[in-house]
Amino acid sequence: MSTPFGKQLRDLRSRAGLSQDRLMERSGVSVRMISRYENTEHLPKRDTAALLAEALELTPDEQADLLAAAGYRTGRAPEADGAPPRAEPLFKARLVEAADKLAAAVGGHWKREVEHRQVLDPDPLSIRWLTDADLSDHWENVLGLQTPGDHTPPDLDGELEQIVEVYRRVPSGRLVLLGRAGSGKTVLALRLVTGLLETRRSGEPVPVVFSLGSWDPAVDLRAWLTAQLLRDHPGLGQVLPDESTLAAALVENDLILPVMDGFDEIAGGLVSDPLEKLNRTARMPLVLTSRAAEYRAAVAKSDVLTAAACIRLTDLTVDDLARYLPRTTVRKSGDGTPLWQPLLDELRSEPRTEAGETLAAVFTTPLMVALARTIYSDTPTHDPAELLDETAFPTPDAVEAHLLGNLVPTVYRVRTEQRRFEPERAERWLGYLADHLNRLGEHDLAWWRLGTSMPRPTRVLAMALALGLVFAFADGVLAGLLLGFDPMQFTGGVVIDLAAGAAVGIAHGLLAKHRGAAFEPSGIQMRLRGARSGPRRNFARRFRIGFAAGVLLGLAYGATREIIRGLILGLDPNTVFELVIVNSLLLALVFGFSAGVTYMFLSLWERPLDLASVQSPAGLIRSSRRTVVVQALLFAPALAAVVPGTVWGLVELLQLLPPRFGEWHWSPWEGMILGLYAAGFGALGYVLGLTAWGQWAVFGRFWLPLTGRLPWAVPEFLDDAYRLGILRRSGVVYQFRHARLQDHLAASYRTAGRR
Repeated sequence: MSTPFGKQLRDLRSRAGLSQDRLMERSGVSVRMISRYENTEHLPKRDTAALLAEALELTPDEQADLLAAAGYRTGRAPEADGAPPRAEPLFKARLVEAADKLAAAVGGHWKREVEHRQVLDPDPLSIRWLTDADLSDHWENVLGLQTPGDHTPPDLDGELEQIVEVYRRVPSGRLVLLGRAGSGKTVLALRLVTGLLETRRSGEPVPVVFSLGSWDPAVDLRAWLTAQLLRDHPGLGQVLPDESTLAAALVENDLILPVMDGFDEIAGGLVSDPLEKLNRTARMPLVLTSRAAEYRAAVAKSDVLTAAACIRLTDLTVDDLARYLPRTTVRKSGDGTPLWQPLLDELRSEPRTEAGETLAAVFTTPLMVALARTIYSDTPTHDPAELLDETAFPTPDAVEAHLLGNLVPTVYRVRTEQRRFEPERAERWLGYLADHLNRLGEHDLAWWRLGTSMPRPTRVLAMALALGLVFAFADGVLAGLLLGFDPMQFTGGVVIDLAAGAAVGIAHGLLAKHRGAAFEPSGIQMRLRGARSGPRRNFARRFRIGFAAGVLLGLAYGATREIIRGLILGLDPNTVFELVIVNSLLLALVFGFSAGVTYMFLSLWERPLDLASVQSPAGLIRSSRRTVVVQALLFAPALAAVVPGTVWGLVELLQLLPPRFGEWHWSPWEGMILGLYAAGFGALGYVLGLTAWGQWAVFGRFWLPLTGRLPWAVPEFLDDAYRLGILRRSGVVYQFRHARLQDHLAASYRTAGRR
């Protein structure tokens, strides 16, 4: 049965000649919610009612009547000179504001990255391209023409500083950038992003770089783009009236221009299916980069990218090298000639020697030129003339392996003033990180995924050991302070603590298997004051999540504890089995209900992060740490209060069972003890075992350094590698400087047998 508001909304929509779908497009309120308002007794929030009124283009009096029908009073807006001018709908205004803030954040980030990557120092290395008509779609589709015919295609040839101008010549907004490995595709895409942001006007789409290597084509493209935006910009998680997020709304309303880097890296090169999925979004403007060979192979299996023009990067010339390399240093060789002069003379000589031919084949891509610059121009003791040694470097592969292999030792020996990280150790640690990414099939180095490339049994063991030690330490300190040191009691307590650690480790493994290898950062903050602007209070869903985690923890803890106790006390297997069944079920119900209720009410203090509050990996680590600490401080007293009541209620229910099940006795004191135990160790177990920051703390800050795979100061090491140019930043994750460097370091790590 509909309310007066629902009937009025339906009548006004019919009068305007709008379907529910059309009203959704105008207002941003989902069809499901519109239908719910029109046909049930459900009433909207004030903001939602205002959005619907704006979308229906009502007069001020009609808007006031509709809001009043929803239960909200409003004054009548005075009219002057007839009907007042219509304001932009609130929904669109909010999206424009969010897009403008996102543009500022993205622009600031990539401006810093351009400076860090030395793209413009001392002057951009020449990057040129030609139109690839064979891999472009029909020009009628690119130009958006309705009738076929002989149409003159736009001139898309150009060089680095012309990329924005060239992109604006493509009416469809769909452009493919092709080139071989290291040819400068990413640099060109980055220059396009910064150039578009420099000339962007309010309300225009925001160019955002997405690394396609992490896209699973089985996932809807828009859903994946939304998830990536939420990962890098948690502030876009604010919930709109239709229960979607700002990130989803920006994607759905084409206020995001995806610049998708690395098409050739999707699913290990299985690219025919991804190209088909991309063609289902033919109206979405996008920029795609790919290695030419892989893209051509994908087109042969499927089709070109619909409505997309294609350009192909060309090789560097000797003149390009002569203009660039001498300007990167003022150093001279031993005989007083400019440092790069012998190598350039060899490249210009006619005919070339074998060494000249080898170097000419290598220095055709910006990647190799940039590596050579770092190793020789930026290093006071290295001379590029050594590359002319035909015996040491007989082939282009030998030269490239030399440049890739010397990058890390060079920058760590020369650029690190304090020498905090020794070159040999740094290379080993970077090799582990590269191998970790290759095992995951990714290029995004996310701190919360460290350790997830290990086998699951190893992860569970590491988590159980770490938590058991934490529990035993905390238990030992508290017991010693309150009761004094008793060896027998201490030993028993350690056994129980190790059992609790094993329980949380098992629960971690089961939840990780269900939710994926890693727990993702939540993108929220905890605030005890202020207006609520986060997700709606879906108490039923929150209870289910908390209940499931609590049940897993209770089952694992009850079974582990009773098995260990049975082994210590020498109980017969049948008795142990009965104790495992009974206590596991009891603890599962107690922990499940208590965790469900507690997790449900934690949502009362959750708020989305601000858009500008997290812009780096270190910033997300700090934000996640603050969130879980506050959650633990709220979680502990809530559990201490809920568990005793749950125990009492459960025991009362068990008294109703037939006598053959025995009598149930659980004193209030035992319930309080269990509540205090759950408060302390439950909060610790949640923080360390069931959150992204806890997974990072256990694996990234404890297990991997303990086993020699990473240094103890992991954040400082990653930041140092970034500062030295080995890593780069993309949102809240790191990436290796180039995929070839990642592959080289991973191969060296595996060759050395470090697994």
